[in-house]
Amino acid sequence: MFFLDKPYVSYFLKNTLKENSIPVVGTKILEALDLLEGTNIISEEEAINLAKKSPHLPIYCTSENSIGWIAKNLDFCEIPHKIELFKDKIKFRKLIHSMYPDFYFKALNFEDFDDVNYEDLPSEFIIKPSIGFMSMGVYRVTCKDEWDKAKTSIKEAVKESLGLYPLEVINVKEFIVEECIDGDEYAVDAYFNASGEPVILTILEHIFFSDSDVGDRIYSTSKAIIEANLEEFTSFMQQIGTLANMKNFPVHVELRRTKEGLLIPIEVNPMRFGGWCTTADMTYKAYGFNPYLYYYNQEKPDWKEILADKKDELYSIVVLDNSTGVLTSNVKSFDYEKLVSKFEEVLELRKIDFYTYPVFGFVFTKTKKENMKELQYILSSDLKEFITY
Repeated sequence: MFFLDKPYVSYFLKNTLKENSIPVVGTKILEALDLLEGTNIISEEEAINLAKKSPHLPIYCTSENSIGWIAKNLDFCEIPHKIELFKDKIKFRKLIHSMYPDFYFKALNFEDFDDVNYEDLPSEFIIKPSIGFMSMGVYRVTCKDEWDKAKTSIKEAVKESLGLYPLEVINVKEFIVEECIDGDEYAVDAYFNASGEPVILTILEHIFFSDSDVGDRIYSTSKAIIEANLEEFTSFMQQIGTLANMKNFPVHVELRRTKEGLLIPIEVNPMRFGGWCTTADMTYKAYGFNPYLYYYNQEKPDWKEILADKKDELYSIVVLDNSTGVLTSNVKSFDYEKLVSKFEEVLELRKIDFYTYPVFGFVFTKTKKENMKELQYILSSDLKEFITY
């Protein structure tokens, strides 16, 4: 069964649910999501009974906002525990400690920020909410001055985030300090099937503008990216799944490969693929199969056949986060037409209410290898040229 919630449910997913009669739990939020007529909506009571009959019932959430409902109503099964194991970054680091016994991490209460002795921390580190979403409150610190700036920025971000997401999605009371993980970064949509076998549905490379960049601007997938990483990432996912004893469980994994070739997870996001219906929808556009259905029907993509006729084009998700330096409340408009003109082929443009959420929208693009300059351009842009204020 599927849980739908804000901030976004794509038409592609809505149509998938309707056409395949997939059960959607009828929480109150559905009234605001404009589902298609004929969608198979089941009551909350029925959903609870289904979970009681099948403790490993396949569940998918479009948003981590649904985690609160699951924690409250399905506490009789293992699902809430599995979610917390991944969602809480401190618990996750403890889970995989046997895989990375020398990896440094430390819990830090927000209220204790000003009492922390910088000299007691690593020379370089990442600080972020223990329970977080996207890149909210994430900072890389390499010196005392950056630590002071990070504390100030985090305090401001905490004020802005209060009330925007449930505590199960982003909790700004506790942060984690951990050593920097350098290397190429990837995002992976996958699920563990009924036998605990990991099934990878897509692999995207997270492209950065610089070493200090911790943003989410561009994620790209291609034939080359899939082929170069599929076997190794599947083996890595099996190790995680074995430690946590995972079954019938979707995940969105962020990880890095160090210069030494070691795969280290940044985080494993439970119960979903990429947020805002981005990565799963892009997988369909790029590779022609439906990840939502593959998870629901326990299917495994035949990557050899899927990639057989693919060339070297890149399929990219461009995240239009507000990097303009202008407060969103002061932005009068965003010129989406001008933005679209910067790309050779736009597969989809998603405009988002940026007064409510900290993003102007998303663009799905298809780019020939020889035209990488368009991705480099938008990667380096602060987007200020597209707004009026």
